Amino acid sequence: MRKIIVCTFLTLDGVMQAPGGPDEDTGSGFEHGGWQKPVSDDEVGAAIAGWYDVSDAMLLGRKTYEIFASYWPTADPANPFTERMNSMQKYVASRTLTSLEWQNSTLLEGDVTEAVRALKESEGGNINVVGSGDLAQTLMRDGLVDEYRLTIHPVIIGSGKRLFADGAIPTALEPVSVTATKGGTVVGVYRPSGKPGYDSY
Repeated sequence: MRKIIVCTFLTLDGVMQAPGGPDEDTGSGFEHGGWQKPVSDDEVGAAIAGWYDVSDAMLLGRKTYEIFASYWPTADPANPFTERMNSMQKYVASRTLTSLEWQNSTLLEGDVTEAVRALKESEGGNINVVGSGDLAQTLMRDGLVDEYRLTIHPVIIGSGKRLFADGAIPTALEPVSVTATKGGTVVGVYRPSGKPGYDSY
């Protein structure tokens, strides 16, 4: 069975909104877009590249799809990510899009939870959920996330969309690997392992 892997860049206070640029996502008046690059380093880039070595498809929400589709088709071909992003299969969850122009993109039909369950049972490699916060939260609520691959950067933003927002399902996580880069970013891979335990001292 294919795994659904949530791949997300986070600030230390858990914000995932608009890491890539000031105009990436200004929803709800967000003014901190582009926070990732100043606190990134080569080791972070290598870790992100590794996320795509274990998967052969992406699962995207509408907003992230539109951001990617406006950038990657005309991105610098010398960038090692360009060919990879364009050639990967993209599955898109949207209630408003009716057609997709970016190559190798497929619009999921019907209920997103059922569509993703069918994807997990189909032939192929693992599937990365990149960005797509609303979609990721839906998948978490429905128990469809098999793994988290997170970069947690040394910066506090104070506001913005969070991956683990209020109302997240309490979940215990098994750490698969956790390392820190020279710039202070924590690169963590975690797998859900049931409900949290509770105890006292």
